[in-house]
Amino acid sequence: MSGDQSLREVRLKKLNEMRQQAAPVFPNDFRRDSFAGDLLERFGGSSAEELEQVQEPFSLAGRVMTVRDFGKSLFLHLQDETGLLQLYFQRQKLGDTAFRQLKRYLDAGDILGAQGRLFRTRTGELTLNVDRCQLLTKALRPLPEKFHGLRDVETRYRKRYLDLIVNPAVKESFRRRGEIIRRIRSFFDGRGFLEVETPMMHPMAGGAAARPFETHHNALDLTLFLRIAPELYLKRLLVGGLGKVYELNKQFRNEGLSTTHNPEFTMIEFYETYASYRDFMTLTEELFQELLGALCGSVKIPYQGTEIDFSPPWRRIPLEQALREQCGLSGSALTDREALRRFAREQGIELAEGLTEAEMAVELFEQKVESRLIQPTFVTDYPEEVSPLARSSDDRPGFVDRFELYVAGRELANGFSELNDPLEQRSRFERQTEKRRLGDESAHQLDEDFLEALEFGMPPAAGEGIGIDRLVMLLTDSASIRDVILFPQMRPERAAPGPE
Repeated sequence: MSGDQSLREVRLKKLNEMRQQAAPVFPNDFRRDSFAGDLLERFGGSSAEELEQVQEPFSLAGRVMTVRDFGKSLFLHLQDETGLLQLYFQRQKLGDTAFRQLKRYLDAGDILGAQGRLFRTRTGELTLNVDRCQLLTKALRPLPEKFHGLRDVETRYRKRYLDLIVNPAVKESFRRRGEIIRRIRSFFDGRGFLEVETPMMHPMAGGAAARPFETHHNALDLTLFLRIAPELYLKRLLVGGLGKVYELNKQFRNEGLSTTHNPEFTMIEFYETYASYRDFMTLTEELFQELLGALCGSVKIPYQGTEIDFSPPWRRIPLEQALREQCGLSGSALTDREALRRFAREQGIELAEGLTEAEMAVELFEQKVESRLIQPTFVTDYPEEVSPLARSSDDRPGFVDRFELYVAGRELANGFSELNDPLEQRSRFERQTEKRRLGDESAHQLDEDFLEALEFGMPPAAGEGIGIDRLVMLLTDSASIRDVILFPQMRPERAAPGPE
């Protein structure tokens, strides 16, 4: 029997004893009126003499993190969602029976309610002198690593509840995530955008180049896809007369796992009629100024040992120029299939057969340039054939009015002026359909319902998507996307070997 299993058996025995003695088991009649963090903030600077004048009792409830037994007294640390406070128990104050039962049945990890008055110990620690307590939940499994922290990364992600219990900084990261999302909503609400919800299950996967997850609706006997993007539904709302909309919600893409990718992730997509991609670059800068000012107090923040400076205006650079600067490719090489393949081979990059010159250039950009864009950079002037939903450029045939935002070596946002010509959109969908026929599973499908909506007339507009998880990574200085998603997707655990 393993050590943890042995401890579980001991705790089960204690629980059974409590049941046999008709002691309250898992009660729900204790009510707290205070939190550890609030008491520490309110009385943390009070002297022992000042605390003696505080006659008010306080009721706390939380998880027991440590227990120290001194025979006729006990010290423990109780943790609630706001912090950690020391509690002091005396046999003389609680009475022999209650004190004996507390020592007999209480373990670290249990949930306890306690009431008492504050004082300062001889070592100066703010402490609650308990005169009444109640065991509220008996934990049958011990906390990890003797309550000093959970350091195994795999276990932290798989058992986030333990990570939250023993690593206080993790709670703070997710509180910060909640604050980031609240402030993003406030930013768009304050500018007249309407928050909407569109379907999570689509009869046709669209709005992005990605492989979808497939499901089945039994009542309709219909194959459906978890959405890869809400774009085509949000554009339908522009047709319907909603001029500014946003949706902050989940997307699902049947792709790989990495420090920057999770198959289920959070995005905000927002659209505005009579706006262009240039307007949205400025809007994105304004969003970041507001977020950083409120959350960080500065437009300069540290990220993984590097200072990121979000002072506007951010650099704007065409994709071709970025390739020339970072890879040394000449302008003509970007339209020269053999030159692109030769450069890729020299760099040890395998380019799939059948790629066009534009697709090769974008692939090389993603593999060789993206990771070098550390400071905020808008990359613009994308080829039309890799941007089937974006408006064609008036100035550069074959290119579109699009940008991608890169920070700390990764894409953070994608935006463009929207294509609202239904005939051109149909033509592009047809070209995407041919790519699907040739084996590209991430190519767009021809969505007749969306094309019909466009034929009723969609105003000129701009749209953008920002990855919330990657944004939270930046603002919490987190190296992995799994650090900012409460329950990230994980590979199945290997089964433990059986007995020989």
